[in-house]
Amino acid sequence: MFDFFTTLLGALFVLSVIFIWFMIAYQLVLTIAGFSHNWSSAKEKKSIDNLTHFESPRVCILIPAHNEETVIQKTLEAMLRLDYPEEKLEILVINDGSSDKTGEIVESISKHDRRVRCYNVPKGEGGKGKSRALNIGLKQTDAEVIAVYDADNQPLPDALKYLVAELLLHPELGAVLGNFRTINKDRTWLTRFVSIETMSFQAILQAGRWALFKVATLPGTNFVIWKHLVDDLNGWDEDAITEDSELSIRVYMKGYKIKYIPFAVTLEQEPETITVWSKQRTRWVRGNNYVVTKFFREIPQFQNKFLAFEVLYLLSLYYIFLFAIGVSDLIFILSVSHIVAIPLPGPYTTVWVLAIILFILEIMLVLSYEGLDTFRNFLLVFLMYFTYCQFWIYVVGRAIYLDYIKREKRTWSKTVRFKLEEPTGGK
Repeated sequence: MFDFFTTLLGALFVLSVIFIWFMIAYQLVLTIAGFSHNWSSAKEKKSIDNLTHFESPRVCILIPAHNEETVIQKTLEAMLRLDYPEEKLEILVINDGSSDKTGEIVESISKHDRRVRCYNVPKGEGGKGKSRALNIGLKQTDAEVIAVYDADNQPLPDALKYLVAELLLHPELGAVLGNFRTINKDRTWLTRFVSIETMSFQAILQAGRWALFKVATLPGTNFVIWKHLVDDLNGWDEDAITEDSELSIRVYMKGYKIKYIPFAVTLEQEPETITVWSKQRTRWVRGNNYVVTKFFREIPQFQNKFLAFEVLYLLSLYYIFLFAIGVSDLIFILSVSHIVAIPLPGPYTTVWVLAIILFILEIMLVLSYEGLDTFRNFLLVFLMYFTYCQFWIYVVGRAIYLDYIKREKRTWSKTVRFKLEEPTGGK
């Protein structure tokens, strides 16, 4: 019986090594492709800057806001600095059942600038999630293009212009998303890790997948989409707590594409405590679980087979990561404790070290885009592999437990905001 258990552990260990190397190798391909996309995007940005005639469509920015008094004023100040024709821009804050001064702050600003409008969700109908707030806001405008920003975002002045220009220049696009950077990256160790994670996600998964397969997925903020398309799709799915990834799949199924451009930048807050981070990330994984359940059977019907593969990979990424890292960590602990010994021959230590080195090199290449490939950040990435990345095991495991064992109802939970004196920089 013990021999069988040891053999099983050996097989699981080899399988976990294969999965980890597959993910890292695939990410290496995406990293190189992402580098190419970032390079070509610089030329694309220049061509947009050189446009002499640009017929701007009417744009409505939807900002769902539930108890956002801490950040909403700076957000609106940033929106009012956007380089977009005033007569073509509407900034609609959906005051979603706030019990603080969110509504008062928005109303005060709207008195001085007619671009800003506050829609107060009727009493008893608010606080039911971002998807519902967006659907309510969608009905309040007849603009041609919808832009979505979270209530903590401070887009750079040219962000909206670039997003809309891409949408107009490429008829095959249904939506365009931009880049987001961490405004509070220097506040804690956690925000430093999250800043590196978000830059890597965008430069590898978003930029790389667009370069290779013309596939990208909507984030929750800093994107534009044709209003007629959202209407055709019957708005956002109000059962989805990650409404962005759910909507992305339906946009592709409708025959449109979604493009990622790195030069349309917004600054946003990230969680500063592990409790807030864990709650937010658990919501993300549970939202992914919902999307998997909703679309998994439809994946074989996708006409674009590259898209089908990418959607399948993206939806299963959490679970592959949980299995590979969880199993390998468990076996490592058992081996170090001399409880079991893996009898399989092979240079596993070398393979493991090379995997860590390749992971670090990929992230450092991404950081080099921003001139952040410093020795300090090298140490941060090394530490991140053994701490931050490992904590994802808990998050994914907890989400699976809540959804498939406890079967707890999925509900929207707002990320806690923190007061910032002044932006600390976006890189």
